[in-house]
This record gives sequence, C-alpha cells and structure tokens, in this order.
Amino acid sequence: MTELHSALTCVRAAFFDMDGVIYVGSRPLPGVQELLDYFDASGRRWMLVTNNAALTSQQFSDKVAAMGLRVPPERILGSAEATASWLRHQVDKGWPEGKVIIMGQEGLRRALTNAGFELTTDPFAADYAVSGANFQLTYRELADVALAIRNGARFIGTNSDRTYPTERGQEPGAGSVLALFTAATDQAPIVIGKPHAPMFEEAMSRLGVTPQETLMVGDRYETDIAGALKLGMTTVGVLTGIEHRAGFEAQSAPPHLILEGLPELLTLLRRADDAAASVREILFEK
Repeated sequence: MTELHSALTCVRAAFFDMDGVIYVGSRPLPGVQELLDYFDASGRRWMLVTNNAALTSQQFSDKVAAMGLRVPPERILGSAEATASWLRHQVDKGWPEGKVIIMGQEGLRRALTNAGFELTTDPFAADYAVSGANFQLTYRELADVALAIRNGARFIGTNSDRTYPTERGQEPGAGSVLALFTAATDQAPIVIGKPHAPMFEEAMSRLGVTPQETLMVGDRYETDIAGALKLGMTTVGVLTGIEHRAGFEAQSAPPHLILEGLPELLTLLRRADDAAASVREILFEK
C-alpha cells in the first residue's frame, strides 16, 4: 500500500471549509453529498468549518439545504460560534464577565448571547469588542467599535480573511474590517478563526479527534491549509475556490494533496479503503 493510501486510511475525521469547497455563492460544488455520505458509510466523522461569522449553524444548514445538501446544524461550526465558545472559556478561566460590542450580523449576535454574554451598543460600556463579517455595516458602527477598543475593550476578531468569495468575485471580508480597526486604534486583534488554533481545537473537541487522524480540506492556503499543517493534520487543497495549483505548489509547505475537487478526493479514499481491505484479507488468510 502506498504512503498516500496509508495516510488516507488513517483518517478518522475531516473538516471541510465551506465557501469554495462546498459551494460558491448559492451554487453547490460537484461531489459534496456523495463524499459526505461516504464518510458516514465508512464510519468517519466530519464537520463543515467556516470562517464566515455572518450566519448561525441553523442558517448555514438551511442555506445548504436550499442547494440540495443534507447537513444538520450540529455538523457546522462557524467562526462566530467558535469565537463565542473561546471567549466563554477565557471568562470561565478568569477574564471579567462583561458586556460585548460587536461588528457583525445575526450569527455573531446569536452565538454570543447563547454563550451568556450581554451585548451593548455603548462603546464606553463594552469590556470586549468582537468583529466579524457584516455586509451592512455603517460608519457609525465602525466608529463605535473603534471607540470601544480605544477605551480599553479587548479586541477580538472572528477571522482574518481579507476577502469573501461571491458569484461576483472577491469582496472585502472580515479581515479587511479588522485591518481598518487596527489602523484606527493601533491595536491588533486576537483572532480565533482559521488559520489560528482555537477554531481547529474547538472543532476537534466536538468530534473527539486528534490532529493526526484529521483531514483538512480547503481552498485557501493561508487559512485552511497553513493552520492545519501547523497542528499536524493531513491537508487537501482543492481548486474550486480561491487558490490555483501554482499557488499551492509554490508554498514552502504545500498541501499533502492538491485536487481539482471533492470527486477526486472520494475516488482516492475509496481506493485507499479498498487497498487496506485487500491487505487485511491477505493477512487474515495467512
């Protein structure tokens, strides 16, 4: 059995980025449901892990359901939920219980309130300033969050993605807003989403797996792949989103696999499992 087949048969769980891996805009990408069904059938665990902080897990589930995909909300982790969970852990370990001002949408508001935090729009009453994606932001909101940070609120970012893929092209993402706040306040945020460890650690905790048995499938090197490699995961870069093959190959530590899309990954997994089954049969016969 080849080294690649051996690595794939050791995979007990997988994380899939969403934008550019599962769908683009409102269009599902080829092979998604077939691959997820195969993971279930082969006893592997999986979770969709996205830096998008705009929606709740239920809203993400509804979004992909409209594309014909079956993904329950408990199989989805967005950076809003990961951020709220991380902040709750910090408070439980000794940070002050305080109010939160946000730059974000329903997903971030819901995640923080569900984690027990009180939200405020008063920049001088906030202990924490949490910034994520907001596709309807106003200057007043930007000014209030910047004032909160300048007034001493701890500055936390859901993710640092500079762009957000849409059917029109790459539009400004949450990382661009973080850059604005950093320019306005001279403060750098604590960032939770990929490539930073807290997002991966939350997902692994939910699935009960270690990095060595986990596969990360993504379309962005700087977030999906770089963060997973740092933790010791096997990585797959797909060409259905942001990155081109040359971009993946040019990295000093490229993904373990670079594939056109999810159908190719399904083919490789099936081959690896078939090869492993053949080896077991030979050993058993002996």
